[in-house]
Amino acid sequence: MFFKPKELHLKRLLIATSLDLLTALCTLHAQATTNQKKTCVQKSKLTAHKTHLRQAKAFKAAAPAIPSFGQKAGLHATNDILDLKSSVAYVIDQDTHEVLLSKNDQAVLPIASITKLMTGVIISEAKLPMDESITITQDDVDTEKGSSSRLRVGATLTRGELLHLALMASENRAAHALGRTYPGGMSSFVGLMNAKAAQLGMRDTRYVEPTGLSSQNQSSAKDLATLVGTAYHDATLRELSTSPSYKVEVGNRTLQYNTTNRLVKNPNWDIGLQKTGYISEAGQCLVMQAKVSGRKLIMVFLDSAGKLSRIADAERVRKWVENNHGSRPQT
Repeated sequence: MFFKPKELHLKRLLIATSLDLLTALCTLHAQATTNQKKTCVQKSKLTAHKTHLRQAKAFKAAAPAIPSFGQKAGLHATNDILDLKSSVAYVIDQDTHEVLLSKNDQAVLPIASITKLMTGVIISEAKLPMDESITITQDDVDTEKGSSSRLRVGATLTRGELLHLALMASENRAAHALGRTYPGGMSSFVGLMNAKAAQLGMRDTRYVEPTGLSSQNQSSAKDLATLVGTAYHDATLRELSTSPSYKVEVGNRTLQYNTTNRLVKNPNWDIGLQKTGYISEAGQCLVMQAKVSGRKLIMVFLDSAGKLSRIADAERVRKWVENNHGSRPQT
């Protein structure tokens, strides 16, 4: 059979089109197979990641808790009239210096993020520009405890914003960045922290960094009461440490931060200055200046066992003072 030229051209065109269509179908099939393989790999990775997280949580739950320095020293065996869960407690009248309560007040222990109170003192006294921009770098990432932070590397905030977050929300990268960018660098900043402690007569106190993540940052309850009394005279530190919440704009994100001390929002409390702290070696810690029953008190609680126990201890002290040590009217 012979085809006319026109018919032959159409047949060749039809064959070419069929081949193109077949090639396209094969290509689509190959792409679909590849995508399916990628999806399977991604699902496998996600499943493996979830399994790893579950295993990590199970291991953490099964692993024995790291004892605090106070527990190792047997300080929790010390009895007190209020049956406090903190192994160290110290309550004094800010004006008269009368000691209302004392428990292991000379024990030298890690102080965790109570450290940031001295960080705030050094920054505030330096009178550095609070509107100066500071960028979080890899140096500010915690390699001591591996703690997380919402301040990503590259985030830029003002010195004032970083100080606010360090004191109110105990933001570790914020505190580290404040020390790192201090004139003279971190070593100069830590040197000033220790010099200030010595100036104040805080003989049991030593700092090695500005966040409190290191257990080498140590002090005693008596020394910390001195620090609280000093910091209280700084209006900036009073305001920032007792702020209930704060928002910062970081790039195109708005980050909401809240205080780490729930007593700040409690109407039963009149708190003038405060700071919380926690690492395993230090236990739960809390220092405050608060007005109770007409008296200005400085309270220090260190090495408290249990997440809410430092708050419960503060409540016990407040009620005890109200019932037994309230101010009496002048006659």
